[in-house]
Amino acid sequence: MTAPADPHIYDFAVIGAGIVGSAIARDLAGHHHSVALIEAREDVCEGTSKANTAILHTGFDAKPGTLESRMVSRGYTLLSEYAQHTGIPIEHTGALLVAWTEEEREALPGLKDKAAANGYHACELVDADEVYRQVPHLGEGALAGLTVPDESIICTWTTNLALATDAVNRGVVLHTSSPVKNVVQQPETQTTRLETGQGPIIARWVVNAAGLGCDYLDQQFGYDRFHVTPRRGELFVFDKLARRLVDKIVLPVPTSRGKGVLVSPTIYGNVMLGPTAEDLTDRTDTGTSEGGFEFLLGKGQRLMPELLDEEVTATYAGLRAATDHGDYLIELDTDQRYLLVGGIRSTGLTSGIAVAEYVCELLDDAGVLGTPRDDLPDPPAMPNIGEAFTRPYQDAAKIAGDPAYGKVVCFCERVTAGEIRDAYSSTIPPVTLEGLRKRTRAMNGRCQGFFCGAEVSDMAEKSCGARTSNVIRVPQTTTLKGAHS
Repeated sequence: MTAPADPHIYDFAVIGAGIVGSAIARDLAGHHHSVALIEAREDVCEGTSKANTAILHTGFDAKPGTLESRMVSRGYTLLSEYAQHTGIPIEHTGALLVAWTEEEREALPGLKDKAAANGYHACELVDADEVYRQVPHLGEGALAGLTVPDESIICTWTTNLALATDAVNRGVVLHTSSPVKNVVQQPETQTTRLETGQGPIIARWVVNAAGLGCDYLDQQFGYDRFHVTPRRGELFVFDKLARRLVDKIVLPVPTSRGKGVLVSPTIYGNVMLGPTAEDLTDRTDTGTSEGGFEFLLGKGQRLMPELLDEEVTATYAGLRAATDHGDYLIELDTDQRYLLVGGIRSTGLTSGIAVAEYVCELLDDAGVLGTPRDDLPDPPAMPNIGEAFTRPYQDAAKIAGDPAYGKVVCFCERVTAGEIRDAYSSTIPPVTLEGLRKRTRAMNGRCQGFFCGAEVSDMAEKSCGARTSNVIRVPQTTTLKGAHS
């Protein structure tokens, strides 16, 4: 549906419906504001938020004193608490940094000191015997390690969906398939007109959380303060039978280019190897490559040779927004009523809620946030797609109440007809099979939809017929007040 010629004027327009943008929109709607959440793609969680290593970071290895360090540390606490309220699956596996060379072993005490400087004091240096006691299937040659007991694995898809659903339930209007093509300042009305692929959206304030496109939008507001380089990370996902090999995150000693290649269990019961780190020019190139595969196979042979004997269920690649700034860039321009949230990279999974909190602090200091609402709905209860927790097909009481939860459609991932039905009746329903996969795990297993694809597609086709608009809103029982400061 195309927006009307004379659109409603929102108090805030947040560009980008990844984890960071969704968290910001949610927090803004916690005050008396009308908020639009604008996404270029047809669904939320389609950029960096979709394809990353899905680790909830303590921030132990962030550069001390940076904004990123503060946001990741604070975000770890906030997201852990939010997950308890919403059902986002988390497994507190812990992590182990492994040193394979003398140079890396000598770097471990400095990493422990860095963790302490970031306020994290639980790291311990361990010798090679302890490394192999904790990860007995590790390849030969490990010299020492550093423990990080509170690193965890999390479902990045559910995190994004929870925040976006929460935002919409609070009154945020979600505009999908709406890439911002042009920005027009309207000083006579103190508004900004955003020309999108679905028509204009007008707002008094604009928040730029556009990820890989953040610098392009920033330039439309007259800036040239940073540039994004898409950094591709390719990963292997191994079959669930590989999970016996590793029960915690195995990390390399990080370098200036990133955290390096890791081996990690996933929240869905698989094992992941990756990512690569390849700088590109194409901000849409999420394809995998022969060179990336060769690199990962070489790393895997060193890290955990037995892992390469297991079947690969899937491969994928994600793009991180690497910048020349070196830190998060969150700055407020009160003259243009514009706020930049740039350079967040993949750590935005952990820091997103803290970034939203910080954005609101900046707006409050500027005198535009206003008073919090006292009529907020409860956080959404998200469906569990984590392997370590009870799924519907395992829940006898749930099946007794609704037999659809006992009808398994996707046998690899044990996804039921009830879960697929629920996805299409949710606040933000999927519009593609990829969207359904993120919400249920359907077709995410070792057969990659070969067995269940026809039935899942048939259910999707029947359910998608009711979705005709790119605008999602939940009817509100209270009237939101506009902020005219």
